[in-house]
Amino acid sequence: MTATDPALTALSQGWCALSLLHGKIEARIERALQSGHGLSVREYSLLDVLSRQHNGPGGHLQMKQVADAVVLSQSATTRLVTRLEDRGLLTRYLCDTDRRGIYTDVTEAGLTLLSEARPTNDTALRAALDEAARNPELAPLVRTVEELKVPARAA
Repeated sequence: MTATDPALTALSQGWCALSLLHGKIEARIERALQSGHGLSVREYSLLDVLSRQHNGPGGHLQMKQVADAVVLSQSATTRLVTRLEDRGLLTRYLCDTDRRGIYTDVTEAGLTLLSEARPTNDTALRAALDEAARNPELAPLVRTVEELKVPARAA
């Protein structure tokens, strides 16, 4: 392949369109969550992921799993957990069966905030997708996102 190869150009253009769509959606949701609930997209995502945990075998996520779910490095995830813990939205405690393991749970205050923020997130997502659908370059990606039948994230 050369730098002017049409297949490479099309692939690059597709990637740019996908990146643009993601950026538009994330910016719209960020503004809505910040103004309405004092949460960033990453904070909302972390609360959402951790709220899906449960007690029992395999119920709690390891920090690497949490980091992968919120698309951050483990160190950035740990800093994010600390910030939310300082706000009283999360708690950390030692694993009963492995003292090296630390679990993170969403507090009642965190669950309440998440519950209040979820409609804001969903409304902003819908608005961002509707706006992007009017752009001929992004419309096919929007249709693809809307047609995805992905099961809810499981812990």
